[in-house]
Amino acid sequence: MGAECTVVLDVGKSLAKVSVWDGHGTLRERRQRTNAVIETGSYRALDVSGIESWLLETLRAFAKQYPIESLVPVGHGAASVVVKDGRLVCAPIDYECDVPEDIRARYVAERDAFAVTGSPLLPHGLNLGVQVAWLEKLSPETFEGDAEILLWPQYWAWVLSGVAAAEVSSLGCHTDLWCPFERRFSPLAVARGWAGRFPALRKAEAVLGRVRDRVAHETGLSAEARVICGIHDSNAALHAARGFAGPEAKAELTVLSTGTWFIAMRSGGKELASGALPQGRDCLVNVDWHGDPVPSARFMGGREIELLGDAGAAPIDDPDIQSRLVAAAPEVLRQDLMILPTFTPGMGPFPRAVGRWIGTRGDLRLEQAAICLYAALESAVMLDLLAARERLIIEGRFAQVELFVRALASLWKAGEVYVNPFADGIPLGALRLAQPEFRPPLPLKRVPPLAPDLDAYRALWSERIESMGTPA
Repeated sequence: MGAECTVVLDVGKSLAKVSVWDGHGTLRERRQRTNAVIETGSYRALDVSGIESWLLETLRAFAKQYPIESLVPVGHGAASVVVKDGRLVCAPIDYECDVPEDIRARYVAERDAFAVTGSPLLPHGLNLGVQVAWLEKLSPETFEGDAEILLWPQYWAWVLSGVAAAEVSSLGCHTDLWCPFERRFSPLAVARGWAGRFPALRKAEAVLGRVRDRVAHETGLSAEARVICGIHDSNAALHAARGFAGPEAKAELTVLSTGTWFIAMRSGGKELASGALPQGRDCLVNVDWHGDPVPSARFMGGREIELLGDAGAAPIDDPDIQSRLVAAAPEVLRQDLMILPTFTPGMGPFPRAVGRWIGTRGDLRLEQAAICLYAALESAVMLDLLAARERLIIEGRFAQVELFVRALASLWKAGEVYVNPFADGIPLGALRLAQPEFRPPLPLKRVPPLAPDLDAYRALWSERIESMGTPA
């Protein structure tokens, strides 16, 4: 590998990030932007224009410093953009926007069963199919002529290259539009004519083309810079985990990607993908970049933490407070301070439960420690739902929170817990698409369990959830 660099564009729900990696896998520079939500009058939309302006500005700065050879887009699920005649037709719907009841009712009656698509019925616009149905109702002419539906990562690949493509990891991300076991569009997608609106499927690592002349001119990028098709963000984290050499790289592993969403994806759990997942507890079947089914479970961890008041707003991932939070854990147990789910209704392992605090509040440090324990408890439930075993690799923002990862290592007893030594595994997985021969230069870090025994705390937490009358 030479001195050429790869740019990874990671457009998440809360943040957009652009990072530059050299040919040795070293992070050279990283910038990020908080994503806005735009009101269109009919629905809340993703800030496509703002992200694009910021992206071009950032690429312009990077192109002055680094020899950029490749660009790889990564994006969150449940987002798509309709393009026609070389332009964006309408703003993409924000998946947290409520869908009108009449549209949702008709859609629910038409959608395929969980056993067919691996997609549970989710709230808001989290099933991409209901977003398409809504747009079609609002403006039937949107889907006339040569209109194409581009999934979120591939929209950004199109912005950069002008080449339209579809990719299976985003297409199979709780969209209701894909049959993961048969590797084809769902009956719903075919019946509604949506399947024909997607461009040809390309592999995540495929080179779609060179950057557009306009992009090269505006940013100073080389006209020879390649644009890679791109991948769903959680699948990028899974791709990164599979890249580690040694015993941790065996087929049986689970990745816990942490950010706005905490998503557990079990690689090697094909027996679950055949129908053993509890669809009513936010479990689903994702699809990896090879097209293989991947049983998954999730809760909106980062968003829930944001909703927990001042303690959630404080930087629990700040290295300066890590040891203080670990030291606070025994006091949290003694005071019986805990958090019950769920603060994002309809999501996570306990979608019908109503979140609340238990115990005396007022000490910010103890509340922050309780938040870490809550995230670990929810994550342990997800791992149990997946029957995860042998090894767990945690990546993302909260992989840097010592109390969280050590508490999870204490609660999850079916295997060993590791953290990705890179701060974020998503760009690492994207980097492997552009540089398939790349292997992480650092080994995984084994996580020691927390010293205080959390079994009694977990048992009491579970009992209290049961007493709420809505355990699932």
